[in-house]
Amino acid sequence: MNKRKAILLFSFLSISALAFLGVSQNKLQKTAQAVNSDRLSPQFVVDPFWPQPLPNKWIMGRTIGIAIDERDHLFVVHRDQDSMFMSQELGLDLGRAECCTAAPPILEFDSAGNLINAWGGPGDGYTWPESNHGIEIAADGNVWIGGNGSGDSHVLVFTRDGQFVREIGIPGEPVDSLSTESFGRVAEIAIDHSANEAYFADGYGNKRVAVVDVATGAFKRFWGAYGNEPIDERVVYDPNEPLPQQFVGPVHCAEPSNDGLIYVCDRGADRVQIFRPDGTFVSEHIYDPATLAQGSTWDIAFSPDEDQEFIYLADGQNFKISIIDRASMEVLYTFGDGGRQPGLFYAPHSIATDSEGNIYTTETYEGKRVQKFLYQGMRPVTVRDRAPTWPASEL
Repeated sequence: MNKRKAILLFSFLSISALAFLGVSQNKLQKTAQAVNSDRLSPQFVVDPFWPQPLPNKWIMGRTIGIAIDERDHLFVVHRDQDSMFMSQELGLDLGRAECCTAAPPILEFDSAGNLINAWGGPGDGYTWPESNHGIEIAADGNVWIGGNGSGDSHVLVFTRDGQFVREIGIPGEPVDSLSTESFGRVAEIAIDHSANEAYFADGYGNKRVAVVDVATGAFKRFWGAYGNEPIDERVVYDPNEPLPQQFVGPVHCAEPSNDGLIYVCDRGADRVQIFRPDGTFVSEHIYDPATLAQGSTWDIAFSPDEDQEFIYLADGQNFKISIIDRASMEVLYTFGDGGRQPGLFYAPHSIATDSEGNIYTTETYEGKRVQKFLYQGMRPVTVRDRAPTWPASEL
């Protein structure tokens, strides 16, 4: 082949390849594009540099809970047991390598991602959870911690600096959804500051919402799905059958809103049920009902406006976050997908918002991280499913 023919062939192949890529890209864009909507929704981009690296060669295990205080400080609870890590990750502890070692189980960050404090673990006067799960900050700054291990039938309260305050419930008790003295592997804690009440998503063993007094820890009331009296027997969810009249579980969140409603995640049944504070059932809403295994409704957070116009739903089985209109409970769009890169997820477990409207997520199992998504204001929805969270200029 002479030089002229080679150049012509190369040019033809290059143009063909570019044309193919252009068509393919156009198809991808058409697949991702939603119908244009005039409805404005909050938009987010990931901050790939948050948080700052941990000191002391520390690493996080399964990040299993998240809460934000009035200073916009972020408290993270993770599982620091050796069993939560591959042996290669703990080379420093094992004397095999220069890195690493597990960080203390409670980590406090400021909004810039700097580590402010770290504490937690077994101590005198209390029983540390066998398996940390859930964290909340009270108005007085105290830190409430749950657990979903086999003997975790209690909740612990500490000062923000880690000084033990109170143990609520009796450690080591069996599952009993009718108990007024202990709990059943509490998944999450949320405090209604106006009523001075703490709501327990109770939980992995029990199948109920339980309410205690914040000041004293005294037990106040409980209820099951639809406001029914809860049962301990196993309940199965089948998307082709009528919805169970009991929580399938785990009961994974119980979040009070500003207008006096309680939003409960029945993770195993792909649903959020809404109640009044006395347990009166209001409504229920199903999300991705074909999701089996670990379910689609893992945790919720409200937008920080007074009306809490939006709900953000973490879906750890489908690896995404749903932006939901709270008035209609309809999904406006989702972002995220499975992956290790910033803005993608491996089992997003917990979710929270700060006063600026930013979203924070934790990832369990092998995710082992916290991510921050920066609020970008209100814009029309252009991509309805799995919207990208990188700035458009960087895609």
